[in-house]
Amino acid sequence: MDEEYDVIVLGTGLKECILSGLLSVGGHKVLHMDRNDYYGGESTSLNLTQLWKRFKGSDQPPEQLGSSREFNVDMIPKFMMANGTLVRVLIHTDVTKYLNFKVVDGSFVYNKGKIYKVPATDVEALKSSLMGLFEKRRARKFFIYVQDYEDSDPKSHEGMDLNKVTARELISKYGLEDDTIDFIGHALALHNDDSYLDKPAMEFIKRMKLYAESLARFQGGSPYIYPLYGLGELPQAFARLSAVYGGTYMLNKPECKVEFDSSGKAIGVTSEGETAKCKKVVCDPSYLPDKVKKVGKVARAICIMSHPLPDTNDSHSAQVILPQKQLGRKSDMYLFCCSYSHNVAPKGKYIAFVSTEAETDQPEVELKPGIDLLGPVDEIFYDTYDRFVPVNDHEADNCFISTSYDATTHFESTVEDVIAMYSKITGKVLDLSVDLSAASAAADQN
Repeated sequence: MDEEYDVIVLGTGLKECILSGLLSVGGHKVLHMDRNDYYGGESTSLNLTQLWKRFKGSDQPPEQLGSSREFNVDMIPKFMMANGTLVRVLIHTDVTKYLNFKVVDGSFVYNKGKIYKVPATDVEALKSSLMGLFEKRRARKFFIYVQDYEDSDPKSHEGMDLNKVTARELISKYGLEDDTIDFIGHALALHNDDSYLDKPAMEFIKRMKLYAESLARFQGGSPYIYPLYGLGELPQAFARLSAVYGGTYMLNKPECKVEFDSSGKAIGVTSEGETAKCKKVVCDPSYLPDKVKKVGKVARAICIMSHPLPDTNDSHSAQVILPQKQLGRKSDMYLFCCSYSHNVAPKGKYIAFVSTEAETDQPEVELKPGIDLLGPVDEIFYDTYDRFVPVNDHEADNCFISTSYDATTHFESTVEDVIAMYSKITGKVLDLSVDLSAASAAADQN
């Protein structure tokens, strides 16, 4: 282990594995270590026995739930936007060859106590029961503006500079009602609070366009895709990629202590008495706890069910977003459901997650609005985990630390962190202008 590496990556969580793959492909010599004897870190995937052990302290789940091996329960479940950044990263690195994806059946939003399909185009806006007759027409006009908007075509801007005009000002031009703004901002543009309304509208419009383009890409019921057998496949696929490009992986390495020189710069990592030297260290918050601070916590419920989510047209996989205003909260709540159709549970079984940024110390009470939408559940586990962000100066100590995973059930915020870290580590911007149609063809074959 006494070799020198450009980068040592600690932890095999999804963010660390993507970075390890990207850095290896970019020509860096990478050593990747994990104190656990399994891939995935916080974002690992558990079978039923492992799930029972983690949340109930025993490894004897009830037999009527089916074979333990047929469960792949993701601990950080998130869907991927079909045209989103993560998919571009997968194509850019050719990791798609290790994975099979399937389109998610439905994308829904909670409004006034009911679940509705998220309308994403002018045609869907006119059909949606989410809005009254006049509001549908106003929403249709707004959707047409978004669809026609092109950076390079000033005519499509209708005299507005979206780098200056706020989202609130843009929306007010179309006279949309609060409930409509709620579902557009939270279930289409995927903002997790309302602060976007007072920022330049460009980001908001780009996010809406991404949703519509992702929806159109596979002509499915939602803009999301998800790997067969769940997300546990992703870290392993990036690990394979890294190995192909000369990266070295070591699991089950206890302690993994980062070593610093007298000026406070990271120079290596010690495990079991051996030290590997490096120029930079990349890790999740658990490996350098004194260089991060707690900024919040996520509350969630993990449920096993024998039926699809009610009011989702019997979708075998679906996301429901419950906007904060609808619940009188400061942050959104998310409902994630997947099933045997994605090979994450035995036939007839469904796995649902309800998650949110915790505002109290009582997850059972706090998550009730989401759990009430599930119908009968076979089993339910409650869990909370702390969210950390780095507070170190990476230029001073050469340590690059990822932020903890948030409560969202889609990948956009996770990948933003990865891309920002890549730029800090390498000083380069990651070029993700890839041919998305190539991936469409690959996905169509599955």
